[in-house]
Amino acid sequence: MSTPPTEKAPRRNPLAIFLDLIERVGNRLPDPITLFAGGALFVLVLSHVGEKAGWSVDKPVAVPVAEVIVDSGTGEPVQAIQTKVAGRKVVLVTDADGNAVSAQVSQPVLSEKGELQLEKGTEKVVAVSLLDRDGFKWVLDKLVENFTHFHPLGVVLVAMLGIGVAEKTKLIDAMLKAMALVTPDKLLNPAMVFIGVMSSMAADAGYVVLPPIAALLYKSVGRSPMVGIAAVFAGVAAGFSANLVVTSLDPLLAGLTQVGANIVDPTYTVLPTANWYFMVLSTFLLTMVGWFVTAKFVEPRFATKSASEGGPSPVTAEERAAAVITDLEKTGMKFAALAGFVTLLASAALIFIPGAPLYAYEGEGPRWGHAIVPILFIVFLASGLGFGVKTGTLLSETGAKRMDTALAKMMGSTMKDMAPYIVLAFFAAQFVEFFNHSNLGVMLAVVGGNYLSTIALPPQALMAMFIVVAMVGNLFIGSASAKYAFFAPVFVPMFMAVGISPELTQAAYRVGDSCTNIITPLNPYFVVILVFVQKYAPKAGIGTLVSMMMPYTLIFWLVWTVVLLVWMSTGIDLGPGGPITYVDPTSAM
Repeated sequence: MSTPPTEKAPRRNPLAIFLDLIERVGNRLPDPITLFAGGALFVLVLSHVGEKAGWSVDKPVAVPVAEVIVDSGTGEPVQAIQTKVAGRKVVLVTDADGNAVSAQVSQPVLSEKGELQLEKGTEKVVAVSLLDRDGFKWVLDKLVENFTHFHPLGVVLVAMLGIGVAEKTKLIDAMLKAMALVTPDKLLNPAMVFIGVMSSMAADAGYVVLPPIAALLYKSVGRSPMVGIAAVFAGVAAGFSANLVVTSLDPLLAGLTQVGANIVDPTYTVLPTANWYFMVLSTFLLTMVGWFVTAKFVEPRFATKSASEGGPSPVTAEERAAAVITDLEKTGMKFAALAGFVTLLASAALIFIPGAPLYAYEGEGPRWGHAIVPILFIVFLASGLGFGVKTGTLLSETGAKRMDTALAKMMGSTMKDMAPYIVLAFFAAQFVEFFNHSNLGVMLAVVGGNYLSTIALPPQALMAMFIVVAMVGNLFIGSASAKYAFFAPVFVPMFMAVGISPELTQAAYRVGDSCTNIITPLNPYFVVILVFVQKYAPKAGIGTLVSMMMPYTLIFWLVWTVVLLVWMSTGIDLGPGGPITYVDPTSAM
């Protein structure tokens, strides 16, 4: 009796093999909290090694030009023992035993306009041990302060207090559903991408709310629901950094960028609006590019597939009912819009009425830049309350009997949702401050900047390379904030050394991080999207989803990078308080 021939295992797609490798490697990486804790410990050890080995660099600094004060009677330089003279510089002279002796007294030189004259000098920076007696005492003394003074922590939590109320009263869900339902069939593709991009103003709500609605909309007009999921997922994830308004992501990234910039320039401030102009342009750019990719690559592929593979299929009555917006939700949104309009009008009055707290007189700069987070908090809070009170969700979603109690519960629930970020921020703060206090950050910036200067690559090439670094990093670390908290202290000061502004580095990071959000299995919502996909294509897997989204990643990357590089060549600011270049105070001396 002959044995039947054994069936050969199907040959695996190289793409699927590659994706499986990424998934395995990514899943084996420690939790981001562990990475920061390990990084902090590594800095402790490295700082001690650096001090014992005598590591040092010469950092360029700006020093005041000083002239020796001459005695008008004798014509001799005025002499003094070491002392502090207001507005004057004392040149300290020591003897062989290190004791202070008579020194020449000098005063700063002022220009005709009364401005302080500066000249280029150098300052020796040495590694400071965090494991010797004084260093370890500093670690213990500053552990709490490092956390409470971590700049991104406060701004993110304050913004999320308002956004959380709007989300938990179901205002965000109703808004996204309404935007999707009023869109004409012929404009579904660009509308889904655009709505997906705009959903980032509500943090991650777009990942959960929009894909099932988009799928139903496409299915109801005889088109593949998979196309709807692809278009809206591209907007939500690959366009996560873009928006027409400043979102909670902007102060978060700006805070991390400022942490990196302060390693080189302690006085440098990064505004949440620093990338706003570029992000507004990116919103329309990604909408157009996403429309093109959907129409040319994604939809033709699924139009020929069967219903079981995600192709077109009839819509059921139950599915149609799920996408309907109720009259109560419509009324609630009107109240929310009124509340939001009033708060925005009040904010505009504070900015544009002469003499108002946020009005900027000539030469002052944008006084409202630092008020963006409080304004976001108030606008979202007022809108969420307007919707929640009218629809009753303020009480029904919390089970409270009083509105003030319900509001407190919603804000408390929002902070509960932010708990993982708060824990992450504690360890990230220690890593950053250890890196800074040990002087390793400054030393790395100086050495890296000198190296970049020697290879003489143009800024466009450096930014294009950094975009790729961010894209690759996103395949292994899913959290945008965790990843940038690692990148910012290294790359921001390094690029500042060659004249690239912190705001431009931040914009380049946003481009790279966004493009691969739709293909990395480490995106925390990747599995959620896969579940939506499997509803219409039961046999679909990670390879199905990644192959569906890969065209968006590649074309978004190419087009978005080119647009950023062209923008750099114009010299136009990336947003209010967002220059393209960084001018080292010592460079003109």
